[in-house]
Amino acid sequence: MADILAALRSLMASHSPPLDALAVPSEDYHQSEYVSARDKRRAFVSGFTGSAGLALITMNEARLWTDGRYFLQASQELSDQWKLMRLGEDPGVDIWMADNLPNNAAVGIDPWCISVDTAQRWERAFTKKRQKLVQTSTNLVDEVWKNRPPAETNPVIIQPVEFAGRSVADKLEDLRERLMQEKAQGIIITALDEVAWLYNVRGTDVSYCPVVHAFAIVTSKSAFFYVDKKKVSSEVNSHMEENGIEVREYGEVSSDVALLASNQLRPSPVTDITENDINEEEEKTCGFIWVDPGSCCYALYSKLDSDKVVLQQSPLAIAKAIKNPVELDGLRKAHIRDGAAVVQYLVWLDKQMQENYGAAGYFLEVESKNKKQQSSETMKLTEVSASDKLESFRASKEHFRGLSFPTISSVGPNAAIIHYSPDAETCSELDPDSIYLFDSGAQYQDGTTDITRTVHFGKPSSHEKACYTAVLKGHISLGNARFPSGTAGHTLDILARVPLWKDGLDYRHGTGHGIGSYLNVHEGPHLISFRTPARHVPLQASMTVTDEPGYYEDGNFGIRLENVLVIKEADTKFNFGDKGYLAFEHITWAPYQKKLIDQSLLTPEEIEWVNSYHSTCRDILAPYLDESEMAWLKRSTEPLSV
Repeated sequence: MADILAALRSLMASHSPPLDALAVPSEDYHQSEYVSARDKRRAFVSGFTGSAGLALITMNEARLWTDGRYFLQASQELSDQWKLMRLGEDPGVDIWMADNLPNNAAVGIDPWCISVDTAQRWERAFTKKRQKLVQTSTNLVDEVWKNRPPAETNPVIIQPVEFAGRSVADKLEDLRERLMQEKAQGIIITALDEVAWLYNVRGTDVSYCPVVHAFAIVTSKSAFFYVDKKKVSSEVNSHMEENGIEVREYGEVSSDVALLASNQLRPSPVTDITENDINEEEEKTCGFIWVDPGSCCYALYSKLDSDKVVLQQSPLAIAKAIKNPVELDGLRKAHIRDGAAVVQYLVWLDKQMQENYGAAGYFLEVESKNKKQQSSETMKLTEVSASDKLESFRASKEHFRGLSFPTISSVGPNAAIIHYSPDAETCSELDPDSIYLFDSGAQYQDGTTDITRTVHFGKPSSHEKACYTAVLKGHISLGNARFPSGTAGHTLDILARVPLWKDGLDYRHGTGHGIGSYLNVHEGPHLISFRTPARHVPLQASMTVTDEPGYYEDGNFGIRLENVLVIKEADTKFNFGDKGYLAFEHITWAPYQKKLIDQSLLTPEEIEWVNSYHSTCRDILAPYLDESEMAWLKRSTEPLSV
């Protein structure tokens, strides 16, 4: 790390103008949360491997900002050359730079990796001391990254309408209507999942996210798909042609945005559309360009006339988040198959823990006896070997396309690391006397899944049971909520925390995120969270959202329970204000471990809810399980006594 910092500081000093600081964000050219191996620049310079964070390098300091999910992980991964900055506790990066960098300081950025929102926020903070953003012509990290992974050439895949639920033509028609409403002649689409959703394509350019590295531009009369053409088969070409979309090389987006800004972007060749038609349409729409400030990079925005830009959230964000009936049906089916895989895993794991470790097992609440010494490496169960087995159960299911994120398979103290990622070389062995948390999901062609369960194969302490029960109570409370239409997730977040707050406990992450339809496992724009962005997007019927409260005790254990919910219209006795009311439908199916529940802390209504959920689990999963697996599920879902 010292060599990397020294090399970067040398480049900063020789830059024109010399740079006082260099910002290295997590994001790629599309402001993605998850990025390909060659775009993990922040991880390369800092050693911190979490999905969210920003590194700032000055001539004598190196600081890393990240959020509460990663405080513990970052403190373990960062070398002593780095200082961890905790978002929500320490000053934000813009405030810190404005306060600590000298007057007229130059802050280097790769404008392709910084969003319009971020760049403008920093520029506002810089006005006081006349500091300035300097757009570097190349990414300085790339210049010192000697063994940077090469770009992969993975094929673009068509997502058939039988899974997508809506045709590209329908989606383009809706999008163009929105453009007309905003008097915009075109839109630049930069978020990878939005491009994939709009054009009904998928890919494997980013691990766990079935997206293609591509941009799109849509105007009132034309549509473009910017991608490495080596990825495009004749079938995909035909798919694009049929939908009036022209395929252009990925790198051409830069010059085409400049052409769009000057009303000169044209399809080639112009087919059914005459030059006059295009000019009339552009005149009518006043030449405004729609750009999403959260996902569009500063490099492309800089080519536009800022007076002629509609800076608003992409209209595709909500359109994609509100699932159509085909997508909802696919998500429900995918979650049933996924629930069966999770149950099969628990059955297998229960047996292994008893046979290999002398554990009491999933059901008995007694101390483990005769913890067996491992004589054979093949019998040893680790966080990684266990998660590999879980993946194999999922891989046997219909429409499986891969995992939706790296499985969080964590035992004991590791479970307190919220986004723990086990490594085969260093991960822990499973322990019958410690809590085991697994947060995992899959990509199926008909839907994306995300589930967390926390289990114990020995005798949990009364404290562990009390904490688990508080998390469960919050999980039930949120899942049972009814709320008026127009309510944002920020309002509901407290429901999952109140049972924890009663005992002075809490957790540092949000409570829920949207989930894609064979797309990204974290899908906005809506959230259930205490964070500010969750204030701005009302929850709507047919959106998906997770319900995942937790509790983490550093050095001891972690607990999280997570189901995916679909937002639906609620049948309420009254309808105050004629707003209409909403509720949640659980679509995740796997049991909660009864021996971790302190029933004395549950209300009769909560006990009834658990029993009803478990009864549905049995009915829904039965067709997917063999006789022994079903016997295990029946035992694990026997009613709690009221």
